[in-house]
Amino acid sequence: MKFFVDSADIDAIKELAAIGLVDGVTTNPSIIAKSGRDFKEVVKEICGLTDGHVSAEVIATSADDMVREGEILRKIADNVCVKLPLTLDGLKACKELSSKGIPTNVTLCFSPNQALLAAKVGATYISPFIGRLDDITLDGMELIQDIRAIYDNFGYETEVLAASIRSANHVKECALVGADVITAPPSVIKSLANHPLTDKGLEGFMKDWNKSGQSI
Repeated sequence: MKFFVDSADIDAIKELAAIGLVDGVTTNPSIIAKSGRDFKEVVKEICGLTDGHVSAEVIATSADDMVREGEILRKIADNVCVKLPLTLDGLKACKELSSKGIPTNVTLCFSPNQALLAAKVGATYISPFIGRLDDITLDGMELIQDIRAIYDNFGYETEVLAASIRSANHVKECALVGADVITAPPSVIKSLANHPLTDKGLEGFMKDWNKSGQSI
């Protein structure tokens, strides 16, 4: 399973990349706006931190304008993946960009039917949002399972990119049901290494070692 970092925090991405935990990055207008920096400059810098896809989202709402913006974004770097909303216009733009060999990430997916449409038009990734469904008392993980089953039934090559991940448990469940990719904030990815018994065991080892008076 690939790990994408859902962030525009350059230092956080660098830290995870140094460990080997960055297969790509996802951004959106909200994330980059919080950085207070120029949109294209941020995307370009992020693209230099990974060989994997970096999702950069269009802000247009009509298909023609989405295609135009997507072509502009793609010129920033070879690993830019154009992020499009799951609307009919977004699907139309996805089909056109995909036909030109431009990778696409169709986002804001909340139903299996939406995911089916994205695969039909050749999306590189589909981004179902787990946390936002959980927020309205629906089962976000069930959506991942349903999309996985549909794509496997028909051999669609669109990758399931689980988004809106809020916890380490979300990551575990995505791995169990076969999501191709998860995208999560740096804090969630780092939290995967945490376990109280690991901390307790390490503390015990260190105490015993210190008592021995030895060094390596």
